[in-house]
Amino acid sequence: MMEVAANLAVIQEKIGQACKNSGRKPSEINVIGVTKYATIERTEEAVEAGVKNLGENRNEGFLEKYHHIADKVTWHFIGTLQSRKVKDIIDKIDMLHALDRASLAKEINKRASAPVDCFIQVNVSGEASKHGLSVEEVIPFIEEIEKYEKVHVVGLMTMAPHIEDKEEIRKVFRDLALLRDRIKAKKLHHAPCEFLSMGMSNDYEVAIEEGATHIRIGSQLVGE
Repeated sequence: MMEVAANLAVIQEKIGQACKNSGRKPSEINVIGVTKYATIERTEEAVEAGVKNLGENRNEGFLEKYHHIADKVTWHFIGTLQSRKVKDIIDKIDMLHALDRASLAKEINKRASAPVDCFIQVNVSGEASKHGLSVEEVIPFIEEIEKYEKVHVVGLMTMAPHIEDKEEIRKVFRDLALLRDRIKAKKLHHAPCEFLSMGMSNDYEVAIEEGATHIRIGSQLVGE
């Protein structure tokens, strides 16, 4: 029990400092414990330590943990979701962080029994290895999916390049925040777009300074 709780305390301290640096409140930050490599026991330890949000990126891993933990937490699906697997998980998750194509929006609309809070995945850095829409594609995409009443766009998600250059990482997060502000200003009923899912174990402090509302922490919280 002690280990995850101790890790969480360190993370919360760093969140506090990043908030102080940027004039924000720690209550604005949602820590998502990414448990894709963690055992069920380790995941339950995280929940007992006070982690209220869990993130999984594979259907099988999600369903296995959901079976044990169910509605004790808010569930985030953070990986690429294949359209054919939507039906297995869509009514069990609270937030999807990887909406990246119209065919997925269409399938969610068909399978979900209630509106689903979705983040649009944006490939801000333009790396070939990353999923997501380009910055230019996001607003046309939001307009295109307005017809799907069960798709509720609550924010944008990105992953920064895995590099040492903090300023380059900062620019990726800043660009996502600027795009979010443009969409939010449109006051779209189906896409209020208030949130930013960005920042992982290696860069979450920078992400918070640039406006992250949801940070996805795996190794620093539950270990490798």
